[in-house]
Amino acid sequence: MSGITLALRALHHGERHLEKELVAVAGRHRTEHEIHHVATDLARWSHEHADRIADAARPHGLDLSGGAEERPGEGLLTAVREKTAEVLGHRPEPGLLLLRDLRSLHLAATGNSLYWEMLAQAAQAAQAAQAARNDRLLALSSDCHPRTLRQMRWTNTMIKILSPQILTSL
Repeated sequence: MSGITLALRALHHGERHLEKELVAVAGRHRTEHEIHHVATDLARWSHEHADRIADAARPHGLDLSGGAEERPGEGLLTAVREKTAEVLGHRPEPGLLLLRDLRSLHLAATGNSLYWEMLAQAAQAAQAAQAARNDRLLALSSDCHPRTLRQMRWTNTMIKILSPQILTSL
């Protein structure tokens, strides 16, 4: 397996993971309209990115047609933790939960951004040897990476806006 196929696989997984997390955050924070609507829109971007990565991976011998893999029991463990906290009355404040969610989204988008950058650099370096395949990877990175940067800027901006009010009101 080449470095490019490893990057494609990791990036596909990262975009599917970010999509799933954005959908979850949009659902958890339905009453925060900006969070809900923007997270839903950004999830669509990650979904589109993952589909485009899967298409670009085929000529490299990769089948990335599946969705994001959830670790066994991950969803169940999260549900159990939330229910236990609810019963015991230790639910985090909604504002703190929102900040935690935004931080998690930001870190996931940052990881994806780094993979987009690595993929673009690898495609440029290998461009002379296999021009057509690597031109497509470079175009894919050029199209999708700016959206990932916008996802990062949105999470960072929301953290800057919300954290003073949330952290000082505790």
